[in-house]
Amino acid sequence: MEPVNEAKGWSSLSHDEKNHELYLKQKALLDQFLEKGAITKAQHDKSLRDLTEKMGEQQTP
Repeated sequence: MEPVNEAKGWSSLSHDEKNHELYLKQKALLDQFLEKGAITKAQHDKSLRDLTEKMGEQQTP
């Protein structure tokens, strides 16, 4: 699922949809950190697991 375009109206999203958008943005940031070498693969994976658990998202293989 792609992040919501701000022009579509953040305020029209439900609480769960907003939480999902936040999760996607945080995941993208973790991915960028890994890509740039700012964190290790192990740090990325642990942080993603923690984020996924705390946000109540389904982890994809």
